[in-house]
Amino acid sequence: MRTTEENIVIGESSSTRTEWSLVSGGEVVAQATTTGLNPFFQTRREISHIVRLELPHEFFKRRWDHVYFYGAGCSNPEKNKTVEASLVAQFKSPTVVESDLLGAARGLLINEAGLACILGTGSNSCFYDGERIARHVSSCGFILGDEGSGSAMGRIFLGDVLKNLAPRHLIEAFFENMQTTPEAIMDSVYNNPYANRNLRNYSMFLADHLDEEYVYKLVYNEISRFFERHLCQYDYKAHPICFVGAVACKYSEVLLQVATNYDAHILKIISSSMPGLVVYHTTNP
Repeated sequence: MRTTEENIVIGESSSTRTEWSLVSGGEVVAQATTTGLNPFFQTRREISHIVRLELPHEFFKRRWDHVYFYGAGCSNPEKNKTVEASLVAQFKSPTVVESDLLGAARGLLINEAGLACILGTGSNSCFYDGERIARHVSSCGFILGDEGSGSAMGRIFLGDVLKNLAPRHLIEAFFENMQTTPEAIMDSVYNNPYANRNLRNYSMFLADHLDEEYVYKLVYNEISRFFERHLCQYDYKAHPICFVGAVACKYSEVLLQVATNYDAHILKIISSSMPGLVVYHTTNP
């Protein structure tokens, strides 16, 4: 077993936000949130800038035994090196960078086998055997994939809004609520490196109108697409299914209804992998 006397930093990042914990003696002694870190959208310098300026001073007051970082976009060695170099430069400590999907699996299932799923700004899934990701269906990102995610719902909804296919009263409420224009929407999607975040932010409008038939159907169909294009590629009836992410939590009732229709057993739906990651890193060698 790992000694609980180690002093470690754990970071868990989506494309939108990064959650940080300082763990000492097996206990969380400090927490913080920063902008999301993703090496597909940010340079080494930009990542270093965010970490240094947005984290409290206590995260840098000493060298830690280890820094464990799980992030969106950290899915290949070259991208991971970018993040690792940034974190080592800031923390001056041994650093391990892994994918947000492995972070979700460890946070959701610790050392148990099962299906780990992310529904947030983006989406992803894997079969975790209790130690590693044994099988993975590619996310493909917000252009080619991310089914069931906030960015996918935002993309569909904005298309309907701009083509006048959504109900007129919802279109009017959307523009009034979001204080935006068709021109601003197009610019935020096509001329912005963080288009997936913007799509996700626009999609949050839907959560306040879930009682509308149009909205419920959009959310239901998109979550069903996640089941069709992700979970149905696994032996999902033989394993517990766990979800993490703001979208999974916000639309949990719809998610559970879709699961029922697929005869799928959802074990848990949580907003953050961090509590489980703290358990994992304080109990595993």
